[in-house]
Amino acid sequence: MSTGWALNADAIEYVPKGVGSYHWVVDAGPKYFVTVDDLDTKPWIGSERDPTFEGLGAAYDATWVLHHEAGLGFVVAPLRRPDGSTVVRLCDRYSMAVFPFVEGRAGRWGEPVADPVRTALLRVLARLHQTTGHLGDRIGRRPLDVPERSSLAKALHELDQPWTGGPLSEPARHALADHAVDVTGWLSDLDDLAHRLTDEDEDEDEADVPTHGEPHPGNLMHGADGLHLVDWDTLALARRERDLWMLDGGSGGLALYEHLTGRTINSAAVSFYRLAWTLSDIASFAAMFRSPHEETRWMRQKWSGFERLLGGAPSAPFGESPAPH
Repeated sequence: MSTGWALNADAIEYVPKGVGSYHWVVDAGPKYFVTVDDLDTKPWIGSERDPTFEGLGAAYDATWVLHHEAGLGFVVAPLRRPDGSTVVRLCDRYSMAVFPFVEGRAGRWGEPVADPVRTALLRVLARLHQTTGHLGDRIGRRPLDVPERSSLAKALHELDQPWTGGPLSEPARHALADHAVDVTGWLSDLDDLAHRLTDEDEDEDEADVPTHGEPHPGNLMHGADGLHLVDWDTLALARRERDLWMLDGGSGGLALYEHLTGRTINSAAVSFYRLAWTLSDIASFAAMFRSPHEETRWMRQKWSGFERLLGGAPSAPFGESPAPH
């Protein structure tokens, strides 16, 4: 690491947090937070390692711009290396980035959000969504679709064949088969919403904005100087509702956001992103159970989440929910 960021570590502590990435707290005088990303686990960026690495680098570079040039102090941005980049390829499958260590309390996936935190988060998102001019074409646009659609379609197509990844493979196949009509219908509903939003965009001046994509409790840090947002690998240009649907059901709705931005929230877009998140969870679970696995306590928890989603329970990141993204 000293050749990439000129840090000499005195102590390194592993932090078992998150899915698809690995984290360490590094004490090098000041503390740093080191993230190693698995390039096979980011379908929202790409399905192959090289373009995924390039997309991840673009997201982290843009995050640096948001913090240092747009002045968004709540954005926890990576450190730049001497060559100006924010991420380094460790090997074919893994990359690494270094972040400043934020003192405070880390949020937990699924925990309830008190009204003061919700208000602070709406203010943070309002500021983020008004910084389009700082990013230009640094980041891509998120299409109105489920990144894992091809994986889910493959699982639905192969319901008549045994799944052999592990002990939960066959139960998962039968569960998905029992609800295949429902899932297919939800995909159709999603497409209908996407077409409706696309048609509306042609008639209205609704530009995409920088969105975090996953501003749920697990990506919040509660510091002495206020709220911070972490995990910016999901940064993309999209409709503002991509960030806001998670907050739609809380106290006061989204009136504060509308007041701060002068923008009216589109209920169809809220419905689209809520449904897209649920379908993404279902697709991720199906892929997990189709892959090699053992029946651990963690996998049983995922199985319970899979059953709830297939039964029609929508994902709800503020409160109990089956699968952090």
